[in-house]
Amino acid sequence: MNRQRSFIGFIVAGAIAVLVIAITGFYWFFPKSPAQLIAPTSQPGATIFVSKLAPVMVSLLTNPERLQALEREGELSKLKTSFLAKSGIDYQQDIKPWLGNEITLAVTTLDIDRDPENGQQPGYLLALATEQSEKSREFVELLFSKRALAGANLAVEEYKGVKVISDNQEAIAENKIPIPRSTIENNLAGAVVGEGFVLFANDPKVLKEAINNVQAPDLNLTSSPEYKKAIKQLPKGSLATAFLNLPMVAKWQGLELAEQTYNSEIISLILNKKGLLAETAFVTSSEIVSPSPPLTKSVGALQYVPASAGLAISGLDLSNLANSNFAKLWKQATATIYGSQENVVSQFVKPLDETQKRWGINLPEDIFSWVKGEYAVALLPQEQTTPHWIFIAKKSEDVEQGVARLDAIASANGLTISPLTIDNQKISAWTELTTASKKTNDKDGASFNIETKVRGAHTTLGNYEIFTSDLETIDEIITAKDNSLINNPKFQDSIAAIPQPNQGYIYLDWTKSQNLLERQIPILKLVEVLGKPFFNNLRSLTVSSYGTDTKAFKGGVFFQLHNS
Repeated sequence: MNRQRSFIGFIVAGAIAVLVIAITGFYWFFPKSPAQLIAPTSQPGATIFVSKLAPVMVSLLTNPERLQALEREGELSKLKTSFLAKSGIDYQQDIKPWLGNEITLAVTTLDIDRDPENGQQPGYLLALATEQSEKSREFVELLFSKRALAGANLAVEEYKGVKVISDNQEAIAENKIPIPRSTIENNLAGAVVGEGFVLFANDPKVLKEAINNVQAPDLNLTSSPEYKKAIKQLPKGSLATAFLNLPMVAKWQGLELAEQTYNSEIISLILNKKGLLAETAFVTSSEIVSPSPPLTKSVGALQYVPASAGLAISGLDLSNLANSNFAKLWKQATATIYGSQENVVSQFVKPLDETQKRWGINLPEDIFSWVKGEYAVALLPQEQTTPHWIFIAKKSEDVEQGVARLDAIASANGLTISPLTIDNQKISAWTELTTASKKTNDKDGASFNIETKVRGAHTTLGNYEIFTSDLETIDEIITAKDNSLINNPKFQDSIAAIPQPNQGYIYLDWTKSQNLLERQIPILKLVEVLGKPFFNNLRSLTVSSYGTDTKAFKGGVFFQLHNS
């Protein structure tokens, strides 16, 4: 048996399904009254069982039945039936009567036996809150009796006053009665601890350590300084939470946590009438202060972004981007996963890398350095063609010098700076002359057609300098001033869920950008297949960072749904 692949079995699969629903599947809900789903507790109680060195802990803080009350097509019921099909367990009869308001799943240790020579086998712990301990004990007995009938060899022992039941799949091979492997689940150990929780694990050693953690509080997660700092960032009414010990997560995945600034991360999910807010906080031991002042209202540059934009990024002071908290997080993540930021640019942001090479520019030096006020960047998706882009910066002396520098770069690349007028608005266009030969029958040989192609354009509107990829886009900005993104009700609903003050927004209209993103990120199609119902109902997502805690970098992603 490959112990590296052993897992908790069917019940963990079911729990993961419920947690995935909590994390990515709230498309089912039509929360006219989100108060119905406020979690009874703001923190998971199962932390007393989890080691303070555990890499990951994920918790659903409400009873699945409360979620099921809001589903429309019985999706949750179908999942429970599917995952319990091979177990002989009936959810309504065997689990529902005792299940409480918490389901927690944790990776408690990187290697159960701490012996690297026989491979790494992580320990998994599932904690289910129980409201009726006797009924939950009956369930554990029923579960293991059914596994015994399927051919598993059971072991029962008393450990520090707790009855621990486990089966040994390795012993199944010695069973003389031929049993189809498909009917037997992976190793499982279970116990009811006190009056509050039913525990399952992929090895009895994991259960015993969980019991030890309760009896020696300095060993469990509640005593971890990092966890204590992280839970202070949890908002009220969270339906699900996840805590990540970043150095241990990196070790678990075989990575080296380079450029370490942030030590842990906590994620929470909150429902409101417009959709789902996934809020996260990265916690650090050092002092962090944003180099740019927060914004108390939307960036004015967005008034020149057409409502047809599929992606819009807005904020303040690009010159300080390299010193921002987000940049520190990006540097830590990319250095850990890819080895360097350069590898990320070439592998993950290939179009941006190609643009820099084609124009012979360095974005931080040639553009970001002189944008010290408001800015906005937008993409306007086009069917089967490269999207049109917009870059807007608030006017200043630095911006004027930056514009002149870009004109010089364009000229150095063989482009001509041509003055134009659109609707009485003066435009500077970067143009390129191209020729195309055309065969003729006369003695003079071939003739040539000379075409002028616009490679970019810029103009001044109000208090802003505006750059676009083409004349069509700049014409749309000039002639459709009342049809801007800032006046779009969908955009306003999306940013309304983001707390203020903040550091600006990244807004993605999923319905407009889906095709573009699929072309740029092919693996996204696979993700969409796995989460099809969610993506089918996703309208937009908005990302922002906010908060004033100097020990945590806090932000959120708001998912706006079609049925909200």
